[in-house]
Order: sequence, then structure tokens, then C-alpha cells
Amino acid sequence: MIDFIVIGTGFSGLGMAMRLKREGRSFVVLEKAASVGGTWRENTYPGCACDVPSHLYSYSFEPHAGWTRMYAPQPEIRAYLEGCAEKYGVMPHVRFGREVIRAVFDERQNAWFVETATKETFVARYLVFGIGALHRPAYPKIAGLERFAGRAFHSARWDHAYDLRGKRVAVIGSGASAVQLVPPVVAKARAVTVFQRTPPWVLPKPDRPFTSAAQRFFAEHPWAMRAFRGGLYALLEAATAGFVVEPKILAQAERLGRRHIAAQISDAELRAKVTPDYRAGCKRILISDDYYPALAAPSVEVVTEAIAAVDERAVITVDGRRHEVDAIIFGTGFHVTDALTALDVRGRNGLSINAAWKDGIRAYLGTTIAGFPNAFMLMGPNTGLASNSMVFMIEAQIDYAMKCVREADQRGAQAIEVRANAQSAFNDRLQRRLAGRVWSSGCQSWYLDENGRNSTLWPGMTLEYWARTRRIIATDYLFDTLQAQAPRVLSRAS
Repeated sequence: MIDFIVIGTGFSGLGMAMRLKREGRSFVVLEKAASVGGTWRENTYPGCACDVPSHLYSYSFEPHAGWTRMYAPQPEIRAYLEGCAEKYGVMPHVRFGREVIRAVFDERQNAWFVETATKETFVARYLVFGIGALHRPAYPKIAGLERFAGRAFHSARWDHAYDLRGKRVAVIGSGASAVQLVPPVVAKARAVTVFQRTPPWVLPKPDRPFTSAAQRFFAEHPWAMRAFRGGLYALLEAATAGFVVEPKILAQAERLGRRHIAAQISDAELRAKVTPDYRAGCKRILISDDYYPALAAPSVEVVTEAIAAVDERAVITVDGRRHEVDAIIFGTGFHVTDALTALDVRGRNGLSINAAWKDGIRAYLGTTIAGFPNAFMLMGPNTGLASNSMVFMIEAQIDYAMKCVREADQRGAQAIEVRANAQSAFNDRLQRRLAGRVWSSGCQSWYLDENGRNSTLWPGMTLEYWARTRRIIATDYLFDTLQAQAPRVLSRAS
């Protein structure tokens, strides 16, 4: 039996794999696709880039001097992850084309049995979910969509074979992906109709290229790159204070957002359409310097009426208007709060993850889940950020997971599982804190589940999360020190 099974090869899965490699643990990484990269492999739409500064959106142990821009485009981030996997010797451990469909914990062996779509079963003491949340596209439920005779695709399933030149294109959605893809689509298409449900707060993007001289300087002076990264972290951590400490900071963001609209859009009617009527920060704040100019182009119409239906050639809004288009692009985001429940995951006594989370997803420090021993979830419930870098949180989680494993090793335990009462107490405190934050101020966002519960974001500063994951509170965990019993055969019905 090997030590670990890791699912996924994005920042989470690769980060864990590199840690396991350094510690000499035995492991296998299961990846559904044919290459590594996670989110940055799946999302290849034009304009795709990170909205966190490149030098911060990278592993702390593998700084990269060669970023060409302050905010790296998708191909560079994917290449960075591929380079990390090669450099740290992870690739021989990856099994490509292995989509996980089922994971079952066997109490008799204190081990996870993981089945793939290729009918293979992998067995390990520990299981790590590094599947992320931005890979399962969410499509809107629109009557008649199946009748559409043109081309339709999601931003995360971009049809690169389809030529947008001369086409009439509908973009449904106005979130992070849409803000990035609309400008390049407008540059090619004959006409673009953007169907906007709620306008986002969009702030100026402080992007700029890094010269070859700057790249060489960072490469030759690692201390300078570390200092630059530290400065970026401090700046974004200060911005986080607007969400969790001092709301006046967000009021300044609103003023900046309104000035941004005024500077880039002259038409009063369009200004009104794109000006949010909710507090900045309630939904994700976006950054762009070319989104508003694209919306203001003569070939673009922003439609705020709700979509009623789609027929063979048009998108029909509730006011009865037919917007004839040749293609529909969905910039409608992803399944975030139900990312793990798409898998058949069963813990102690056959408990399914769907049953455990029937009232909403929850975990302890977003990493361990009551009823699921020896399992760790990276980028789990309430570890998301409205500011700063998720890679920082991922590294803190990886470090915490390994602390749990070492604690079990030191106790001679075959399994470690967070106590249900510890998880409940943690989440009760978490939700009380979240109730007073801007994310609960009345808007609808992907931060909230269908019951209006924020199961996505961390309620405090990232430094606080780092501090909370520096040590294990052993009394919050159960340790199974019994020796593994005789193995039993798992049937597909078990």
C-alpha cells in the first residue's frame, strides 16, 4: 500500500505532490486530462490571465523571474506549473487519463480505495483532493437552448476552431471570465451582445510588462524577487482589511470604480447599465482596463433584460426582443460550492459526502472533514479569498495536512479524523464572523450556496489562516491506533 493518492494537477495537487516528493513519501497523482495544469489547462479563452500579481501567484519555494507581465497570461502560468512538475520529479508519479469516479474509505484496512473511469483501483493510506473549483463549467438553464442552430460553448471549453470574424456573438454573463474575454471577442466579431444580469465592480488594472532587464535582475538577485513578492503580499493583505476590518476601504474602491466608469464610458445610458447598485466587495471585485472601452464600442450592445428563451437563431429577452446571433459564449462561471459532491465519496461507515454536506459544505480549517478519516481537501470550504493569492492558502493547507500525518505517525495511528463537534464549533464561529462581512450585504454571488450560506470565503486575513494552521490541536482529532484488520473485498455497491 502506498502512502498517498492525490487527485488533480493544478496548484493544489502539484503543490502536494512536490511536498510528498521532498519528504520521500510514496504517492500517485490521478489526473483526468492528458497534461497537468488544472484551471490553467482548462481555461484557454482569449484574454485569460490571472488577477493576482504573477510573482505572488506562484509557489514560495519556486519563485519565477521570467514573468513577462505583472499579471501573467494563461499560457505562462500553465508553462510554470509544467516546469515545476518536471523540475521536482512529479511527472513519473502522475497517471494521466484517470478520471476519479469513486473513493471509499475501508475501516478494516484504514485505507482509501479510489476507482477511476478506466476501471482501475488505487489504494493508499491517505487521500488528498486537489481538484479545485474552477473546472466544472456552470451553464444557465434557458428554455430552448438545445434548439440553437449556431455555435455555443462555455469560456472554459473554448472552441478554438470557430472563427469569430464577421460573426454576431452573444456573451452571457459579466463575471471574471467575461470581463477578460469580451475585449478580444469585440476586436474580432462583427457585433457583440453582452447579456448582463448584474454589473460587476471593475477597477483599473495596474498591469505592465517586465522588461528583459527586469527579468535578469530578478534572476540574478533572488533577494530582490523575494522582497518584491513580500511587498505584493503586504499590499494585498492590506486590501483584505477592507473586507474584514475597515469597510471605509471598500468605499474608496467604489469611488475608484465610478471614476473608472466615467473616464472610459461617455454614454450616460451605458454608464447607468454598468454601475453597480450594491456595495463593492459583495461580489468579486474585478480589474480591467479594456472591458469598459469594449462595451462602449459601436458594435456592442449591453442588454440588462433577463433572458426568456433561445430559439434556432436568437436569444429572446423577457421584453420580447429577439437578438439574432451566430454564436453564444457562456461566461457563466463554475460549480464552486458543489465541486466535490460530483464524485461518489464515502467515508467511515459508508457515509457519502453528499449526505455529510446535505445542509451545505463544511470542513475543519477547510482541510479535514468529519466522517472522512485520512482525507485532506485543498482549497476546501471557506478557504477562498476576495483578495490576495490562493497559492498562499494552498501552501498553508499542505503544511497543515502534513502536520496531521506526522501527528498520526508519532502516535502510531492508522487513521486521523477531525471530531464532529470540533468541526461544528469551528464552522459556527466561522459563520458568525461571515454574517457581518460585506459578502452578506444583500447581493447574489457565487460565494453563497443555494441557501445563502457563505461556504466559499475565509472571513479573516490570510495571515490569520496561516497562524491557525501552524499547529495541530490534537484534542480536535480522533486517532485510530488499532492495527489494520484483514482486508475485505469492496464491491461496487459497497
